[in-house]
Amino acid sequence: MIYMDNAATTLRKAPGVIEAVTAAMKTAGNAARGAHGPALEAAGIVYDAREKLAALLGCPRADHVIFTANATQALNTAIYGLLGPGDRAVTTDLEHNSVLRPLYALQDQGMALDILPADRQGRIRYEALEALLPGAKALVCTHASNLTGNLLDLARIAELAHRYGALLIVDAAQTAGSIPINMTELGVDLLCFSGHKGLLGPQGTGGLCIRPGVELRPLLRGGSGVRSHDRAQPPEYPTRLEAGTHNAHGLAGLGAAADWLLREGVEKLCAREQELTRRFYEGVLSIGGVTVYGDFSVWPRGSVVALNVGDLDSSAAADALYTDYGIAVRAGAHCAPRLHDALGTAERGAVRFSFSPFTTEEEIDAAAAAVRELAG
Repeated sequence: MIYMDNAATTLRKAPGVIEAVTAAMKTAGNAARGAHGPALEAAGIVYDAREKLAALLGCPRADHVIFTANATQALNTAIYGLLGPGDRAVTTDLEHNSVLRPLYALQDQGMALDILPADRQGRIRYEALEALLPGAKALVCTHASNLTGNLLDLARIAELAHRYGALLIVDAAQTAGSIPINMTELGVDLLCFSGHKGLLGPQGTGGLCIRPGVELRPLLRGGSGVRSHDRAQPPEYPTRLEAGTHNAHGLAGLGAAADWLLREGVEKLCAREQELTRRFYEGVLSIGGVTVYGDFSVWPRGSVVALNVGDLDSSAAADALYTDYGIAVRAGAHCAPRLHDALGTAERGAVRFSFSPFTTEEEIDAAAAAVRELAG
């Protein structure tokens, strides 16, 4: 099998991840739920992962790295923790449903919402974004589209948001670990990430990095291991936003993945993925009947290429790629309905190829050859 669905989840993990998860399952108790050896082992695993994620993503305080089950929970924590009825938020057509659905729910409760449109190449106009920002409490946007791979200029967006007093919430599910991110240098206020994609860690891990000074209401309330007689959730970060038992086993794997990424260097891995993405793009661009979506005049970009073949439905094309060629891809709407509307692919969806630093040139060429045969 040739696996090219890394934007959904990376199948091959960073070296050391599996071993770290296995070791934790043998030794880790419940973090912050005791002073015995296994409990302290779990607490150390969580603390270590926090330190490494803060270093990797440029979060100035490790205690402001909040762990969640995935990027979806992180985005819900950020959006519901900051916004409510009477507020106004701005977002874009590029967003995943993990951003759109919480915002729609708040809109139904009385929050005002403005959505910046995208053009037929999935691009936004920064001048039009600026016009929406006066009076907004928050701007919520992706770093890179999970459908086209188009990358947004976060530094420019942060400057615009802060100029009008809005906080910037970023969905970095597609870029954390794949593209260098320093949230402090970029000016990001809240950065949401997924552990099982570019960070090359286990599923069931993710998190939220919070700029010091930003205050969020808890999404979940419950056991914390401290202040057990208080009626309210403890106010300190990270405990304020981490009710319940930590996924210490998964975080052991995420910490190992972050350690490997710090040693290898995200810049080097990013360059590798950019080369692979460009190779595949150039390999399919000239094939008759193939339509590629997105703006490939701007690099770097997310390491995805979405396309359609002739008049085939995207699901039929993806099924043929797996059944006849052993190539695993993602078809359909990719939880990005507004962007499909903008691209004109709402009815048929698109076939998305997505790569990791472990994808090989031979796999890239085989996939391009399969698309050529399918188009024929």
